[in-house]
Amino acid sequence: MQVVYEDNHIIIVYKESGEIVQGDKTGDKPLSETVKEYIKEKFQKPGNVFLGVVHRLDRPVSGLVVFARTSKALTRLNKMFANGEVHKTYWAIVEQESGRVKERRNEGLNEGESSSSNHAAAPWHELTHWLVRNEKQNKSYAYDHEVPNAKKAVLRYRVLSRGERYDLLEVRLLTGRHHQIRCQLATVGRVIKGDLKYGARRSNPDGSISLLSRHVEFIHPVSKEKISLDSPLPEDPLWTILESAK
Repeated sequence: MQVVYEDNHIIIVYKESGEIVQGDKTGDKPLSETVKEYIKEKFQKPGNVFLGVVHRLDRPVSGLVVFARTSKALTRLNKMFANGEVHKTYWAIVEQESGRVKERRNEGLNEGESSSSNHAAAPWHELTHWLVRNEKQNKSYAYDHEVPNAKKAVLRYRVLSRGERYDLLEVRLLTGRHHQIRCQLATVGRVIKGDLKYGARRSNPDGSISLLSRHVEFIHPVSKEKISLDSPLPEDPLWTILESAK
């Protein structure tokens, strides 16, 4: 476990792919318990350690996870997440599929950018779908129109860099739905590397998918200071290659 930030009220850690944030039916040790043990040992706390889970990441996803160390911080963070006051940015390595042609066409239409322009200034593309969650399959299905039991899902993404077979995308969620990034990107032909559930050609060796909770930014719930943090990159060298090509 890697601690990225900590104070008396919150702690932010890097979650490895394969870890679960909170206990589930698998019985595997969750990240929340590892963080509790870390706090207990570091501060020599007797008895139970308080730790509040305010959001989660899918098991095969890596990146930043925010926990509350006090009940005051938990209450305020829960409200902040609900009100969209915690801004999270994701990075995704995606297969170069049919979506690439559409994006290039839109780049010219939306922003008048030339093919030699910096990807850091690339235009944002907005995706809107209606997602239906299948509990038995633990999978979501996207529709381009409203259907029964569907929830509206909206995200924005842009291309940060392009490789030989994969592109690096930056993604921002405007809603929070089950497997939203994975499902919506796959629907437009931008399948996340290693994500077999949503159509990837092959798995990653470590069982991960190439989706990273890269950046988190918010006003501290107690001190009111601005918190702005980046996640480390996963060990797969492709992340470093695509990041350096931005």
